[in-house]
Amino acid sequence: QVQLVESGGGLVEPGGSLTLSCVASGISFSMYGMGWYRQTPGKQRELVAGISPGGGTNYADSVKGRFAISRESASNTAYLRMNSLKPEDTDVYYCSASRRTYTYWGQGTQVTVSS
Repeated sequence: QVQLVESGGGLVEPGGSLTLSCVASGISFSMYGMGWYRQTPGKQRELVAGISPGGGTNYADSVKGRFAISRESASNTAYLRMNSLKPEDTDVYYCSASRRTYTYWGQGTQVTVSS
């Protein structure tokens, strides 16, 4: 059974930082591209950052220079380090694991940026 379990969300003030974690089980982690998406209710889910099995990364323009995605094969974990957070970063953040045409999703973790 495939599971992606996110953690690390919460409430943070503007300008603050958070690190999200996603622990994967039931997949060959090193063979999957990992991603972080975010979604506001009623809107389309959007890609925030992705990292390939080889370590190549890509980011949404809105987070470039502020967010960093990484992965650790020893613990089957993907991370999203978020710095200089803005109120518009408030959303539910979802972890994904993709290989070929199939994608698994986590349950989501809420990030709220507010003073």
